[in-house]
Amino acid sequence: MVTFVLSLVILVVGYFTYGAWIERMFHARDERPTPALTHADGVDYVPMGAGRNSLIQLLNIAGVGPIFGPIMGALYGPVAFLWIVFGAIFAGAVHDYLTGMISIRNGGAHLPALAEKYLGKALRHVVNGFALLLLVLVGTVFVTAPAGLIVGITPEWVTVGVVTVAIFIYYILATLLPVDQIIGRLYPAFGLMLLISAVGIGGSLILRGAPIPELTLQNLHPDNVPIFPLLFLTISCGALSGFHATQSPIISRTTQREGQGRTIFYGMMITEAVIAMIWAAAAMSLFDGQSLSALLKDGGPAAVVSQVATTTLGAVGGTLAIIGVIVLPITSGDTAFRSARMIIADYLKIGQKAIGKRLMIALPMFVIAAALTQVDFNILWRYFSWANQSTAMIALWVGAMYLALSRKNFWPALLPAMFMTAVTSTYILNAPIGFGLERTLSIAGGLLITALLTGAFFTGTRRQLAGSGPEGVPVDEPVPTRLARAPAGD
Repeated sequence: MVTFVLSLVILVVGYFTYGAWIERMFHARDERPTPALTHADGVDYVPMGAGRNSLIQLLNIAGVGPIFGPIMGALYGPVAFLWIVFGAIFAGAVHDYLTGMISIRNGGAHLPALAEKYLGKALRHVVNGFALLLLVLVGTVFVTAPAGLIVGITPEWVTVGVVTVAIFIYYILATLLPVDQIIGRLYPAFGLMLLISAVGIGGSLILRGAPIPELTLQNLHPDNVPIFPLLFLTISCGALSGFHATQSPIISRTTQREGQGRTIFYGMMITEAVIAMIWAAAAMSLFDGQSLSALLKDGGPAAVVSQVATTTLGAVGGTLAIIGVIVLPITSGDTAFRSARMIIADYLKIGQKAIGKRLMIALPMFVIAAALTQVDFNILWRYFSWANQSTAMIALWVGAMYLALSRKNFWPALLPAMFMTAVTSTYILNAPIGFGLERTLSIAGGLLITALLTGAFFTGTRRQLAGSGPEGVPVDEPVPTRLARAPAGD
């Protein structure tokens, strides 16, 4: 219990200390007009207040990741707490803040356009592929996961197929309609539901004196699955998630002032980490490694969610908590498809003012996602995890390059970028879904790839900074935003 409570305290302190330092280092300025004001179009660029944006951002990024991931990560034991706490403060929240704020400085641009600008034109195509793969996988995973939870608390005639169709209909509406019509109106209420359910379970753990294990660096996974690199892929949302880099630009287009960025981007990542801590602690307190592993193999993370909720809060409270969990994936799946629509529109230079143009992009995505719902969830999750953390790696390299070219302290972004490069490279070299190499060779290969990319980073920054002024390369000249430049009738 001491480890759990102390971890929550460290997360809060991290927001007020390291988060404030990151904000000062970035030099957010309220006098700079944001894209929500300069590019207002009534569809994607719509000014909204900080409180509203914060709850929308939380729901955008929070999916089932900060619940399912920590539940599966609980198999490793309390060492998972370290990754959630320090990963969130020094990697995840920095990642979210930088992607959100750099997007604001570049007209609300998405990650592929930012990668092209700061890492080279060839990267735009690579990142487009990564981002779209990730978003479609997220949208698909976040249809199947809530559908299973909904069926578990509804009458027998409500089948998974019926629920899946209903969720897809909602996704289509949320993807196509202006951001303030569904997302802007429903998300604040959904956000409160999420927070209430998490606080209810966390409060119950503390009040009951639940037997949450104390910190140990020992790997307690019953199948002896290695911590590196798998723990850092299993727990992504709640510590560090590339999916957030695809979501932050949605809110960068609705943020009114740069000074609101720490609350919206850094703060909501810390809030997500608190949610992840609660669910990891709950899983560890109610199950040992063997029983948790057996339940995960039998019913998946959704079965653990149901048992944790009803055990800690009773039948009624547990059902309300499950509803709060259901809200999470649905409210990330819709913005995943919305973000994919905007990325494709930017890439193909298709204006989004007319709903017909939005339909032209959105409908093929939903057809692909519907087909993917027939694929085994565990297989989808493996590909999602790797694509997710690879996207985070790219976003951190973008952030490091932006800071370096601005002659600012780039180490807060560079160090996690290097770490995640080693993690994702090692995984894809070793995993059966990748190259299937022997583990030691895969680690050596991952470190070599990291060293080569780090060398390229320093070489590239030195070359670009040579001859530049004391403020560095002018990195804040906005990326041309195709959506904003589309004719009014487009």
